[in-house]
Amino acid sequence: MRRMADNHARDPTQQSLWRSLRLVQASIDADIARVYSEQQIEGLKPSFVMELLRLHACGPMTIAELAESVQRTHSALSQKVAAMRTAGWVQTVVGDDARTRKVTLTDKARSVVGRLAAEWRATEAALADLEAEIPYPLSQAVTDIERALEHKSFHDRIAEKLAKDPAWD
Repeated sequence: MRRMADNHARDPTQQSLWRSLRLVQASIDADIARVYSEQQIEGLKPSFVMELLRLHACGPMTIAELAESVQRTHSALSQKVAAMRTAGWVQTVVGDDARTRKVTLTDKARSVVGRLAAEWRATEAALADLEAEIPYPLSQAVTDIERALEHKSFHDRIAEKLAKDPAWD
């Protein structure tokens, strides 16, 4: 028992205020993936769906355009597009000039995009139901956190704490 207490003292990852939130989100994503599997939509990750629906709604886009439209970094979207291309959901084609490449849906993606839109709507409705069951909706908590971060960034909050921690020097 003493050894476990020592490990807890040395390992700050044993405490995490928001780990439960990450685990809940992972569980929800796993349930969404299960829906895809039950419908025999193979190789589709829940994390791909927003980009696939955006491409369907807006047409082919460069990685930079797609990244901006889903509020992700170019680097993160580039990696995701590579994974979606490997899984057969998107392809890249020559853009308006020979120097640019556009991301577009494959036939495989176009064949299921209507069902993905239905799943998105069902997921949003299920989340609304879930929020109605709890005393303080997560969407309200997120809005409140965004407002608080407008007053002081998370970076500044961490830097303040680190300035008081002698281990940081």
